[in-house]
Amino acid sequence: MNAPPAFESFLLFKGEKKITINKDTKVPNACLFTINKEDHTLGNIIKSQLLKDPQVLFAGYKVPHPLEHKIIIRVQTTPDYSPQEAFTNAITDLISELSLLEERFRPKSVPAFISNGIIPAGSDFTVTHGFGHPSFYGERDKWQARHLGS
Repeated sequence: MNAPPAFESFLLFKGEKKITINKDTKVPNACLFTINKEDHTLGNIIKSQLLKDPQVLFAGYKVPHPLEHKIIIRVQTTPDYSPQEAFTNAITDLISELSLLEERFRPKSVPAFISNGIIPAGSDFTVTHGFGHPSFYGERDKWQARHLGS
């Protein structure tokens, strides 16, 4: 079978950087941010957040090839505002928004999920096994030992 191993789409290999920044030589005050091991989900969210900033003149992204697990985000800003600043501000704002969403959603949803039998009572919501999805089998200690070395 010619399919690449599934883990190649989300695990960074030794020496591989998550983000690289290159100055865009085609237009003034622009940068290309290459983010490894990401896809349209993150690309579209970051692009949308960048476009909310009035000092961002252009923001767009592309996935170079379906088998390459990376996105390239192009950002052009006004002369008095750097693309790196815009990118950092967009990421910071997204983290704040997502934290607020989680804070508002979690307390209301968990009791409803338990009472409807969707989640077993006594489930552990802090375990994600590195995939961002909670595990309900109480294996936090094993996961922490394997991934955090504690």
